[in-house]
Amino acid sequence: MDWSFLIRNKESIHVTTDSRKVTPGCVFVALKGEHFDGNDFVEQARRDGAEYIISGENALAELQDLARAWRRELGLPILGITGTNGKTTTKELCAAVLSTKYKLYYTQGNLNNQLGVPLTLLNITRAHEMAIVEMGASHPGDIKELVEIAEPNYGLITNVGKAHLQGFGSFEGVMRTKAELYDFLRAHNGFCFRNTDNPYLAQMAGDLKTVEYHTGTMLSDTHLVGGYNAENVSAAICVGRYFGVSEEDALAAIRAYIPSNNRSQLMQTEKNTVVVDAYNANPTSMQAAINAFDNLQMLQSSNLQMPQAYILGAMRELGEYSHLEHQNIVNMLLERKAEKVLLVGEEYKETTAPYPVFENVEALCEYLQREPLSGYTILLKGSRSNQLEKVIPLL
Repeated sequence: MDWSFLIRNKESIHVTTDSRKVTPGCVFVALKGEHFDGNDFVEQARRDGAEYIISGENALAELQDLARAWRRELGLPILGITGTNGKTTTKELCAAVLSTKYKLYYTQGNLNNQLGVPLTLLNITRAHEMAIVEMGASHPGDIKELVEIAEPNYGLITNVGKAHLQGFGSFEGVMRTKAELYDFLRAHNGFCFRNTDNPYLAQMAGDLKTVEYHTGTMLSDTHLVGGYNAENVSAAICVGRYFGVSEEDALAAIRAYIPSNNRSQLMQTEKNTVVVDAYNANPTSMQAAINAFDNLQMLQSSNLQMPQAYILGAMRELGEYSHLEHQNIVNMLLERKAEKVLLVGEEYKETTAPYPVFENVEALCEYLQREPLSGYTILLKGSRSNQLEKVIPLL
């Protein structure tokens, strides 16, 4: 569809999928979900002043088409970021660094799917100088679909690991899907920022034009918890350097960045020290979090003497690999002779775990009310579906 009638001479476009947020001159997209149907509110949106309404069975596809047209109209450089682990943190760090020099727009929260990416693009205005678009995937072809909407000029894959194996089918499926970002860049004369210490990324990139960086070591005096964030920091410094941000300014921006959304956060409560990383979990990130927890250097020496406790949620969407990967996590805990372990999710009941296993977070909360933890350094890690953030007030 030719969207020039809608985007011509516009400084910005207000798009909403929520009929309650319709304002005069906006675009209302009537999406249909499992429990709602935006088509029921089309007339209301029209009465409230919507300039244009996208509705019907192909509403999402039309929204994506509009987003692509707006992206082309703006013509600004876009950095696409994906990866199994660390893509949101890397996106946030790159944004912190680039914002010291450019008027930047970047993916807000976790809007990185087939709906989130077009909404992100449509939030960019003519006043912005560049953008960062995060892209998530759980099935083959997902990244291909997203890059064909966002049309990035630059790309960064943080890493590849064992996640969404039920959808991808195998680790090789993960690699092929993430590499769809590289494929697009190669075909459109773009290039990538790549960690040369990761052999999988080298294999995937092939002859793609590359700006290289190394994992490096974790910076001191940041608000990030976990040595695994070293590669995220190095990526942000590399991106900043390429776009003309001085290393001094990049380092200052990274040290000032405060993580949110329960990612790599260090919390000091009245009773415990808590490492909160409860937004996402897969075998790769879970193992990295446990290893990093063992080697925490940023806690005060007195805290290092505190007994350790692990509160771990189940990892989802692993399909036939679920039992093996959950058993691997249990084995890691057994090797560490962990003093206190609390596990959430039926998946752990099928392992040899000698630890308490709770069906859900509500059951865990009831336990912690009866048996509160005090004087521990605690790792809180699990998939978002576990809702482990609910236990934080009890820690």
